[in-house]
Amino acid sequence: MIVAYHSDNKIIEVQSSAQNIDFDANQSIAVVLQRLAVQFPEEIIAWCHIEYKPNLNIEAISSLFHHNKMLLSYNPNGNFLNDALGYVEDSLFVNVKKDVRYATWQMSSIVGVIHTSVLLAAKKIKPGKDFDYYLNSVAKIAMPLGLLCYSEPRLLKNQESHFSPKADNLTLFRFVKQHYKVQWIFLLLLNFMMYQKRFPMIAMISALFYKSRTKIPLHLEGIEMSFKDSIAPSVIDVIIPTIGRKKYLYDFLSDLKQQTFLPSNVIIVEQNPMPGSVSELEYLTEESWPFTIKHTFTQQAGVCNARNLALDQITGEWVFFADDDIRIEPDFIQKTILNIHHISAKAVSIACFQKGEKPLCNTIFQWVGFGSGCSFVLAESLKDCRFSTGYEFGFGEDGDFGMQLRNQGCDVLYLPQPFITHLKAPIGGFRTKPVLRWQTDVIQPKPSPTVMLFLLEHRTKQQLFGYKTTLFFKYYKRQKTKNPIQYYNTFQDQWMQSLHWANVLKNEPSL
Repeated sequence: MIVAYHSDNKIIEVQSSAQNIDFDANQSIAVVLQRLAVQFPEEIIAWCHIEYKPNLNIEAISSLFHHNKMLLSYNPNGNFLNDALGYVEDSLFVNVKKDVRYATWQMSSIVGVIHTSVLLAAKKIKPGKDFDYYLNSVAKIAMPLGLLCYSEPRLLKNQESHFSPKADNLTLFRFVKQHYKVQWIFLLLLNFMMYQKRFPMIAMISALFYKSRTKIPLHLEGIEMSFKDSIAPSVIDVIIPTIGRKKYLYDFLSDLKQQTFLPSNVIIVEQNPMPGSVSELEYLTEESWPFTIKHTFTQQAGVCNARNLALDQITGEWVFFADDDIRIEPDFIQKTILNIHHISAKAVSIACFQKGEKPLCNTIFQWVGFGSGCSFVLAESLKDCRFSTGYEFGFGEDGDFGMQLRNQGCDVLYLPQPFITHLKAPIGGFRTKPVLRWQTDVIQPKPSPTVMLFLLEHRTKQQLFGYKTTLFFKYYKRQKTKNPIQYYNTFQDQWMQSLHWANVLKNEPSL
């Protein structure tokens, strides 16, 4: 491993246990690292600002940096790009939780580690003088292509604060221009004007002169991703909430029955809110199954409640969250286990397609969502996670659950193989459409209160405002009122109504 210490945008010291390494102290940090990558194409390179040198946890790097297809860094004082980034970036990668390993492309020059093979793959990204900008650019471009990027607090022995480089608005607008579609710099300016009463026109205009980096070719396919010390899952429980899909559930159970790697327990929570109803799943007891079936019948409808009832019954090492209308091949679980073992993940969401759909991506990458009907999660990571009943009968419970996992340091990876076939079965015959509490309001909330609840709980203030701006323009095309002033007033009323109900849901106790 090579460790480079820097100050004032220059490398001042390079350490290696293997040999003495010469470097050009007059070149920028990124240029020196790229040259070291050419000289040592199969090496790990760590960097650290000289003021943080006493805190660098060198001994932990080998265990934290599990494989070559990673990029780790840490900034205990926030992020390099300022909070206004949230006006244009609505993903989970903005609101970084600093006390756990957290997936994000927002990197820092303070401390970090990368493999030289990644630097070589990123050779077409201009190094420049600003090392923070370079790191964020590499991560932003490479993350969707399979580079696993994390904020990793264990790179430092303690959280003692020194300096922290921060980007100004000129740098922020430049970054947005080079890494997003060009229209976002105009929306960024508009959000500054609307919510901060500031007019960074010079920053916006100067950004127009920078070339986009969104199409820079980066090839990471040949970089190894396997973990050496991972342990394959051995005992798996399957969670299936079901309501009115007797035949579809039977077909899926038959698929589970044919698996080359059998689950230990299949936990089924059957819902039927009709008065006097009883279970219709007689085949659970009339037929023989090669696994233990734990069956719960409840007259309380709601998938959040159903999955929570199932979570209370898990005993396995891993949990397969499944829908009741999916189909899988006989070797599905076995292949999934092998892939989990290969990448040592704690949570994966499996590619899920309807009949006739074709996969668009064959890369393992850090996903922004979570599939509560197509995911495998390490049971240990589920101890403090529940499906919030505030999202019951709405949208967002999957995303909220995924954020609970990430906020305790459990990343969710997208697994393209093997895949699940989702039949998208029609709803059961005895289902009744739930009456939402805001359904009869004179002013209907916009967006849905459960969507607003997710924004309040997991996004920054700037992301909330950025969402409001984009929703304003998108919704204008779809509604009847074309008078812009009247539309604006109506939209404001609907937004406030959504905020009201979201706060009601937020403050209600979960079951």
